[in-house]
Amino acid sequence: MTDSDDYLFINTPQALENLCDRLQGESWLAVDTEFLRESTYFPKLCLLQIATPQCVACIDVLALPELEPLVRLLYDQNITKVMHAARQDLEIFYHLRGALPQPVFDTQLAALLLGHAEQMSYAALVEALLDIHLNKAHTRADWSHRPLGAAQLHYAADDVRYLAQLYPMLRDKLEKMGRLSWLADDFAALTDPSQYVRSPKQAWLRVRGSQQLRGHRLATLQALAAWREQTARADDQPRNWLLRDENLLDLAKMQPVDKTALLRIRGINSHVIHKYGEDVLTIIEESKAHKPAPLPDEYAFSRLPVGQESIVELLLASVSVIGEQNTLNPSIIATRKELERLVQGDQTVHVLQGWRRKLAGETLLALLRGDAGLRVVDGAVRILDAN
Repeated sequence: MTDSDDYLFINTPQALENLCDRLQGESWLAVDTEFLRESTYFPKLCLLQIATPQCVACIDVLALPELEPLVRLLYDQNITKVMHAARQDLEIFYHLRGALPQPVFDTQLAALLLGHAEQMSYAALVEALLDIHLNKAHTRADWSHRPLGAAQLHYAADDVRYLAQLYPMLRDKLEKMGRLSWLADDFAALTDPSQYVRSPKQAWLRVRGSQQLRGHRLATLQALAAWREQTARADDQPRNWLLRDENLLDLAKMQPVDKTALLRIRGINSHVIHKYGEDVLTIIEESKAHKPAPLPDEYAFSRLPVGQESIVELLLASVSVIGEQNTLNPSIIATRKELERLVQGDQTVHVLQGWRRKLAGETLLALLRGDAGLRVVDGAVRILDAN
Protein backbone atom coordinates (compact mmCIF):
# COMPACT_ATOMS: atom_id res chain seq x y z
CA MET A 1 0.00 0.00 0.00
CA THR A 2 1.21 3.49 -0.88
CA ASP A 3 -0.27 6.56 0.74
CA SER A 4 -0.46 9.86 -1.13
CA ASP A 5 -1.54 13.05 0.55
CA ASP A 6 -5.21 12.39 -0.05
CA TYR A 7 -5.82 8.77 -1.05
CA LEU A 8 -4.67 5.21 -0.37
CA PHE A 9 -3.20 3.07 -3.13
CA ILE A 10 -4.01 -0.59 -2.45
CA ASN A 11 -1.93 -3.21 -4.25
CA THR A 12 -1.26 -5.98 -1.71
CA PRO A 13 -3.59 -8.60 -0.16
CA GLN A 14 -2.96 -7.35 3.38
CA ALA A 15 -3.66 -3.75 2.46
CA LEU A 16 -6.90 -4.82 0.78
CA GLU A 17 -7.95 -6.83 3.81
CA ASN A 18 -7.22 -3.90 6.11
CA LEU A 19 -9.17 -1.47 3.92
CA CYS A 20 -12.20 -3.76 3.69
CA ASP A 21 -12.18 -4.29 7.47
CA ARG A 22 -12.07 -0.52 7.92
CA LEU A 23 -15.02 0.06 5.59
CA GLN A 24 -17.19 -2.86 6.70
CA GLY A 25 -19.31 -0.81 9.09
CA GLU A 26 -20.12 1.97 6.60
CA SER A 27 -23.73 2.49 5.51
CA TRP A 28 -22.69 3.61 2.02
CA LEU A 29 -19.66 3.72 -0.28
CA ALA A 30 -18.91 5.80 -3.35
CA VAL A 31 -17.65 3.40 -6.05
CA ASP A 32 -16.14 3.82 -9.51
CA THR A 33 -14.14 1.65 -11.89
CA GLU A 34 -11.52 2.09 -14.59
CA PHE A 35 -11.59 -0.58 -17.26
CA LEU A 36 -10.72 -1.46 -20.85
CA ARG A 37 -12.81 -3.26 -23.44
CA GLU A 38 -11.32 -2.15 -26.77
CA SER A 39 -9.78 -5.58 -27.41
CA THR A 40 -12.13 -7.84 -25.43
CA TYR A 41 -15.77 -8.88 -25.36
CA PHE A 42 -15.99 -8.56 -21.59
CA PRO A 43 -14.81 -5.35 -19.89
CA LYS A 44 -11.43 -5.82 -18.21
CA LEU A 45 -11.42 -4.30 -14.72
CA CYS A 46 -8.12 -2.51 -14.07
CA LEU A 47 -8.70 -0.23 -11.08
CA LEU A 48 -11.49 0.18 -8.54
CA GLN A 49 -11.97 3.30 -6.45
CA ILE A 50 -13.89 3.58 -3.17
CA ALA A 51 -14.60 6.60 -1.00
CA THR A 52 -16.37 7.66 2.15
CA PRO A 53 -16.25 11.14 3.68
CA GLN A 54 -13.19 9.99 5.66
CA CYS A 55 -11.36 7.74 3.19
CA VAL A 56 -10.46 7.57 -0.52
CA ALA A 57 -8.78 4.47 -1.93
CA CYS A 58 -7.62 3.28 -5.36
CA ILE A 59 -7.42 -0.50 -5.56
CA ASP A 60 -5.10 -2.00 -8.16
CA VAL A 61 -7.07 -5.14 -8.99
CA LEU A 62 -4.46 -6.28 -11.54
CA ALA A 63 -1.82 -6.47 -8.81
CA LEU A 64 -3.96 -8.59 -6.47
CA PRO A 65 -4.13 -12.40 -6.65
CA GLU A 66 -7.79 -12.43 -5.58
CA LEU A 67 -10.51 -9.94 -4.69
CA GLU A 68 -12.66 -11.85 -2.21
CA PRO A 69 -12.50 -9.25 0.62
CA LEU A 70 -13.51 -6.55 -1.87
CA VAL A 71 -16.31 -8.68 -3.32
CA ARG A 72 -17.70 -9.33 0.18
CA LEU A 73 -17.70 -5.59 0.84
CA LEU A 74 -19.36 -4.63 -2.45
CA TYR A 75 -22.03 -7.30 -2.20
CA ASP A 76 -22.92 -6.52 1.42
CA GLN A 77 -26.62 -5.65 1.25
CA ASN A 78 -26.31 -3.41 4.31
CA ILE A 79 -24.07 -1.04 2.34
CA THR A 80 -25.45 1.24 -0.38
CA LYS A 81 -23.13 1.48 -3.38
CA VAL A 82 -23.15 5.01 -4.79
CA MET A 83 -22.18 5.32 -8.47
CA HIS A 84 -22.60 7.78 -11.31
CA ALA A 85 -24.08 6.38 -14.54
CA ALA A 86 -23.88 2.98 -12.90
CA ARG A 87 -24.74 0.66 -15.76
CA GLN A 88 -21.18 0.07 -17.04
CA ASP A 89 -19.83 -0.43 -13.53
CA LEU A 90 -22.63 -2.87 -12.74
CA GLU A 91 -21.91 -4.79 -15.94
CA ILE A 92 -18.37 -5.32 -14.68
CA PHE A 93 -19.61 -6.58 -11.32
CA TYR A 94 -22.09 -8.89 -13.01
CA HIS A 95 -19.36 -10.54 -15.04
CA LEU A 96 -17.11 -10.62 -11.98
CA ARG A 97 -19.53 -12.65 -9.89
CA GLY A 98 -22.58 -13.49 -11.97
CA ALA A 99 -24.70 -11.31 -9.69
CA LEU A 100 -25.21 -7.62 -9.03
CA PRO A 101 -24.38 -5.66 -5.87
CA GLN A 102 -27.38 -4.19 -4.09
CA PRO A 103 -28.59 -1.70 -3.09
CA VAL A 104 -27.29 1.00 -5.44
CA PHE A 105 -27.77 4.75 -5.74
CA ASP A 106 -27.08 6.33 -9.14
CA THR A 107 -26.27 10.03 -8.85
CA GLN A 108 -26.99 10.61 -12.55
CA LEU A 109 -30.55 9.37 -12.13
CA ALA A 110 -30.91 11.27 -8.86
CA ALA A 111 -29.79 14.52 -10.50
CA LEU A 112 -32.59 14.18 -13.07
CA LEU A 113 -35.18 14.37 -10.30
CA LEU A 114 -33.66 17.68 -9.23
CA GLY A 115 -34.09 19.16 -12.68
CA HIS A 116 -30.60 18.59 -14.05
CA ALA A 117 -29.90 17.61 -17.65
CA GLU A 118 -30.41 14.12 -19.02
CA GLN A 119 -27.27 11.92 -18.96
CA MET A 120 -25.38 14.61 -17.06
CA SER A 121 -21.70 13.72 -16.78
CA TYR A 122 -19.99 13.31 -13.43
CA ALA A 123 -17.72 16.29 -14.13
CA ALA A 124 -20.70 18.49 -15.04
CA LEU A 125 -22.56 17.51 -11.88
CA VAL A 126 -19.50 18.16 -9.70
CA GLU A 127 -19.14 21.58 -11.27
CA ALA A 128 -22.85 22.37 -10.93
CA LEU A 129 -23.20 21.36 -7.28
CA LEU A 130 -19.70 21.73 -5.84
CA ASP A 131 -18.28 24.45 -8.12
CA ILE A 132 -15.19 22.31 -8.75
CA HIS A 133 -13.76 21.88 -12.25
CA LEU A 134 -12.33 18.40 -12.82
CA ASN A 135 -9.41 17.74 -15.14
CA LYS A 136 -10.53 14.98 -17.54
CA ALA A 137 -7.15 14.57 -19.28
CA HIS A 138 -7.00 10.85 -18.41
CA THR A 139 -10.44 9.88 -19.68
CA ARG A 140 -8.89 7.80 -22.48
CA ALA A 141 -5.92 6.50 -20.50
CA ASP A 142 -4.74 2.89 -20.78
CA TRP A 143 -5.61 1.68 -17.28
CA SER A 144 -3.99 -1.72 -17.86
CA HIS A 145 -0.52 -0.20 -18.22
CA ARG A 146 1.71 -0.44 -15.14
CA PRO A 147 2.97 1.41 -13.23
CA LEU A 148 0.10 3.86 -12.93
CA GLY A 149 1.26 7.46 -12.84
CA ALA A 150 0.57 9.82 -9.96
CA ALA A 151 -1.59 12.06 -12.17
CA GLN A 152 -3.65 9.05 -13.27
CA LEU A 153 -4.24 7.94 -9.70
CA HIS A 154 -5.17 11.45 -8.60
CA TYR A 155 -7.68 11.58 -11.49
CA ALA A 156 -9.11 8.20 -10.46
CA ALA A 157 -9.35 9.24 -6.81
CA ASP A 158 -11.27 12.37 -7.81
CA ASP A 159 -13.88 10.17 -9.48
CA VAL A 160 -15.03 8.98 -6.05
CA ARG A 161 -13.78 11.78 -3.78
CA TYR A 162 -16.48 14.18 -4.98
CA LEU A 163 -19.02 11.41 -5.49
CA ALA A 164 -18.87 10.95 -1.72
CA GLN A 165 -19.72 14.64 -1.36
CA LEU A 166 -22.51 14.61 -3.95
CA TYR A 167 -24.41 11.67 -2.48
CA PRO A 168 -25.50 13.24 0.84
CA MET A 169 -26.44 16.47 -0.96
CA LEU A 170 -28.58 14.71 -3.55
CA ARG A 171 -30.14 12.32 -1.03
CA ASP A 172 -31.07 15.10 1.41
CA LYS A 173 -32.50 17.38 -1.31
CA LEU A 174 -34.61 14.58 -2.73
CA GLU A 175 -35.84 13.58 0.71
CA LYS A 176 -36.94 17.16 1.46
CA MET A 177 -38.81 17.27 -1.86
CA GLY A 178 -40.47 13.92 -1.20
CA ARG A 179 -38.81 12.39 -4.25
CA LEU A 180 -36.24 10.04 -2.76
CA SER A 181 -38.66 7.10 -2.88
CA TRP A 182 -39.31 7.78 -6.58
CA LEU A 183 -35.90 6.33 -7.39
CA ALA A 184 -36.64 2.87 -6.00
CA ASP A 185 -38.06 1.47 -9.25
CA ASP A 186 -35.26 2.95 -11.38
CA PHE A 187 -32.60 1.55 -9.06
CA ALA A 188 -34.32 -1.84 -9.01
CA ALA A 189 -34.22 -1.86 -12.83
CA LEU A 190 -30.49 -1.11 -12.71
CA THR A 191 -29.88 -4.24 -10.65
CA ASP A 192 -32.07 -6.52 -12.75
CA PRO A 193 -29.68 -9.22 -14.05
CA SER A 194 -31.60 -9.50 -17.33
CA GLN A 195 -30.26 -6.05 -18.24
CA TYR A 196 -26.74 -7.47 -18.42
CA VAL A 197 -27.33 -10.75 -20.25
CA ARG A 198 -27.11 -10.57 -24.04
CA SER A 199 -29.10 -13.31 -25.69
CA PRO A 200 -27.43 -14.50 -28.92
CA LYS A 201 -30.89 -15.18 -30.36
CA GLN A 202 -31.75 -11.49 -30.06
CA ALA A 203 -28.38 -10.14 -31.22
CA TRP A 204 -29.85 -9.32 -34.66
CA LEU A 205 -32.07 -6.67 -33.07
CA ARG A 206 -28.94 -4.56 -32.46
CA VAL A 207 -27.68 -4.86 -36.05
CA ARG A 208 -28.06 -1.53 -37.82
CA GLY A 209 -30.04 -1.97 -41.02
CA SER A 210 -31.71 -5.28 -40.11
CA GLN A 211 -35.11 -3.77 -40.97
CA GLN A 212 -34.05 -3.81 -44.64
CA LEU A 213 -34.27 -7.60 -44.84
CA ARG A 214 -37.16 -10.03 -45.25
CA GLY A 215 -37.66 -13.76 -45.63
CA HIS A 216 -34.70 -16.11 -45.69
CA ARG A 217 -32.25 -13.19 -45.88
CA LEU A 218 -33.49 -11.98 -42.51
CA ALA A 219 -33.21 -15.54 -41.20
CA THR A 220 -29.59 -15.56 -42.38
CA LEU A 221 -28.87 -12.29 -40.60
CA GLN A 222 -30.42 -13.61 -37.40
CA ALA A 223 -28.33 -16.80 -37.52
CA LEU A 224 -25.10 -14.95 -38.32
CA ALA A 225 -25.66 -12.36 -35.57
CA ALA A 226 -26.23 -15.17 -33.04
CA TRP A 227 -23.06 -16.95 -34.20
CA ARG A 228 -21.05 -13.71 -33.98
CA GLU A 229 -22.26 -13.09 -30.42
CA GLN A 230 -21.48 -16.63 -29.27
CA THR A 231 -18.06 -16.69 -30.95
CA ALA A 232 -17.02 -13.26 -29.68
CA ARG A 233 -18.03 -14.24 -26.17
CA ALA A 234 -16.20 -17.58 -26.31
CA ASP A 235 -13.01 -15.95 -27.68
CA ASP A 236 -13.39 -12.82 -25.49
CA GLN A 237 -12.94 -10.47 -28.42
CA PRO A 238 -15.05 -7.56 -29.73
CA ARG A 239 -17.84 -8.76 -31.99
CA ASN A 240 -16.77 -6.25 -34.68
CA TRP A 241 -13.38 -7.94 -34.87
CA LEU A 242 -15.23 -10.90 -36.36
CA LEU A 243 -17.79 -9.22 -38.57
CA ARG A 244 -19.13 -5.68 -38.58
CA ASP A 245 -22.83 -5.00 -38.92
CA GLU A 246 -22.40 -4.05 -42.56
CA ASN A 247 -20.61 -7.38 -43.16
CA LEU A 248 -23.57 -9.27 -41.69
CA LEU A 249 -25.96 -7.36 -43.94
CA ASP A 250 -23.84 -8.02 -47.04
CA LEU A 251 -23.60 -11.73 -46.24
CA ALA A 252 -27.37 -11.95 -45.75
CA LYS A 253 -28.08 -10.08 -48.98
CA MET A 254 -25.47 -11.76 -51.22
CA GLN A 255 -25.75 -15.33 -49.85
CA PRO A 256 -22.20 -16.49 -50.80
CA VAL A 257 -21.78 -20.24 -51.41
CA ASP A 258 -17.99 -20.65 -51.17
CA LYS A 259 -14.84 -18.96 -49.82
CA THR A 260 -14.12 -17.35 -53.16
CA ALA A 261 -17.44 -15.54 -52.94
CA LEU A 262 -16.71 -14.64 -49.33
CA LEU A 263 -13.43 -13.02 -50.34
CA ARG A 264 -15.26 -10.81 -52.81
CA ILE A 265 -17.36 -9.24 -50.06
CA ARG A 266 -15.83 -5.92 -49.15
CA GLY A 267 -14.47 -5.35 -45.66
CA ILE A 268 -14.33 -8.90 -44.29
CA ASN A 269 -10.91 -9.74 -42.87
CA SER A 270 -9.22 -12.58 -44.77
CA HIS A 271 -8.06 -14.05 -41.43
CA VAL A 272 -11.71 -14.33 -40.35
CA ILE A 273 -12.57 -16.06 -43.64
CA HIS A 274 -9.66 -18.48 -43.24
CA LYS A 275 -10.58 -19.35 -39.63
CA TYR A 276 -14.37 -19.17 -39.69
CA GLY A 277 -15.30 -19.25 -43.38
CA GLU A 278 -16.71 -22.78 -43.37
CA ASP A 279 -18.81 -22.02 -40.29
CA VAL A 280 -20.21 -18.89 -41.93
CA LEU A 281 -21.02 -20.70 -45.19
CA THR A 282 -22.77 -23.52 -43.30
CA ILE A 283 -24.86 -21.02 -41.34
CA ILE A 284 -25.88 -19.23 -44.53
CA GLU A 285 -26.85 -22.48 -46.27
CA GLU A 286 -28.83 -23.86 -43.32
CA SER A 287 -30.64 -20.58 -42.71
CA LYS A 288 -32.25 -20.72 -46.18
CA ALA A 289 -34.63 -23.40 -44.90
CA HIS A 290 -35.80 -21.37 -41.91
CA LYS A 291 -38.35 -18.64 -41.45
CA PRO A 292 -37.06 -15.54 -39.65
CA ALA A 293 -37.87 -15.18 -35.97
CA PRO A 294 -40.59 -12.58 -35.28
CA LEU A 295 -39.95 -9.37 -33.42
CA PRO A 296 -40.18 -9.78 -29.62
CA ASP A 297 -43.23 -8.26 -27.96
CA GLU A 298 -41.32 -5.21 -26.76
CA TYR A 299 -40.55 -4.30 -30.39
CA ALA A 300 -44.10 -4.77 -31.63
CA PHE A 301 -44.83 -1.05 -31.33
CA SER A 302 -41.80 0.11 -33.28
CA ARG A 303 -43.67 1.76 -36.18
CA LEU A 304 -46.21 4.49 -35.54
CA PRO A 305 -49.36 4.13 -37.67
CA VAL A 306 -50.11 6.91 -40.13
CA GLY A 307 -52.15 9.74 -38.62
CA GLN A 308 -51.09 9.25 -35.01
CA GLU A 309 -48.04 11.52 -35.05
CA SER A 310 -50.17 14.49 -33.95
CA ILE A 311 -51.41 12.53 -30.91
CA VAL A 312 -47.80 11.87 -29.90
CA GLU A 313 -47.04 15.57 -30.27
CA LEU A 314 -49.98 16.36 -27.98
CA LEU A 315 -48.66 13.95 -25.34
CA LEU A 316 -45.13 15.36 -25.69
CA ALA A 317 -46.49 18.86 -25.07
CA SER A 318 -48.35 17.57 -22.01
CA VAL A 319 -45.22 15.92 -20.63
CA SER A 320 -43.35 19.18 -21.18
CA VAL A 321 -46.02 21.06 -19.19
CA ILE A 322 -45.86 18.53 -16.36
CA GLY A 323 -42.06 18.75 -16.36
CA GLU A 324 -42.17 22.55 -16.10
CA GLN A 325 -44.71 22.42 -13.29
CA ASN A 326 -42.53 20.01 -11.30
CA THR A 327 -39.08 21.37 -12.25
CA LEU A 328 -38.21 18.12 -13.99
CA ASN A 329 -36.52 17.34 -17.28
CA PRO A 330 -39.41 15.96 -19.40
CA SER A 331 -37.21 13.13 -20.69
CA ILE A 332 -37.20 11.45 -17.27
CA ILE A 333 -40.99 11.37 -17.32
CA ALA A 334 -41.42 9.89 -20.80
CA THR A 335 -39.50 9.75 -24.08
CA ARG A 336 -41.00 10.13 -27.53
CA LYS A 337 -40.51 6.41 -28.19
CA GLU A 338 -42.46 5.52 -25.05
CA LEU A 339 -45.27 7.88 -25.99
CA GLU A 340 -45.45 6.35 -29.46
CA ARG A 341 -45.88 2.95 -27.83
CA LEU A 342 -48.49 4.34 -25.44
CA VAL A 343 -50.51 5.76 -28.34
CA GLN A 344 -50.48 2.28 -29.89
CA GLY A 345 -51.84 0.75 -26.68
CA ASP A 346 -48.71 -0.47 -24.90
CA GLN A 347 -49.53 -0.47 -21.17
CA THR A 348 -46.03 -1.54 -20.06
CA VAL A 349 -44.27 1.77 -20.73
CA HIS A 350 -42.43 3.41 -17.83
CA VAL A 351 -44.76 6.39 -17.71
CA LEU A 352 -47.55 4.07 -16.55
CA GLN A 353 -45.46 2.66 -13.70
CA GLY A 354 -44.67 3.90 -10.18
CA TRP A 355 -44.24 7.61 -9.55
CA ARG A 356 -44.42 8.43 -13.25
CA ARG A 357 -47.98 7.13 -13.46
CA LYS A 358 -49.06 9.30 -10.51
CA LEU A 359 -47.26 12.36 -11.85
CA ALA A 360 -48.12 12.07 -15.54
CA GLY A 361 -49.41 8.67 -16.64
CA GLU A 362 -52.99 9.10 -15.49
CA THR A 363 -53.13 12.52 -17.16
CA LEU A 364 -51.84 11.09 -20.43
CA LEU A 365 -54.45 8.34 -20.32
CA ALA A 366 -57.13 10.97 -19.71
CA LEU A 367 -55.89 12.89 -22.75
CA LEU A 368 -56.07 9.74 -24.87
CA ARG A 369 -59.63 9.08 -23.68
CA GLY A 370 -60.64 12.65 -24.44
CA ASP A 371 -61.29 13.39 -20.76
CA ALA A 372 -58.64 16.14 -20.68
CA GLY A 373 -57.15 18.63 -23.10
CA LEU A 374 -54.60 21.40 -23.52
CA ARG A 375 -55.52 25.08 -23.43
CA VAL A 376 -53.63 28.33 -23.31
CA VAL A 377 -54.51 30.15 -20.08
CA ASP A 378 -52.96 33.53 -19.26
CA GLY A 379 -50.23 32.96 -21.81
CA ALA A 380 -49.28 29.48 -20.59
CA VAL A 381 -50.28 25.99 -21.68
CA ARG A 382 -52.43 24.17 -19.12
CA ILE A 383 -53.90 20.67 -18.93
CA LEU A 384 -57.60 20.93 -18.12
CA ASP A 385 -60.56 18.58 -17.78
CA ALA A 386 -62.48 18.31 -21.02
CA ASN A 387 -65.80 19.05 -19.25
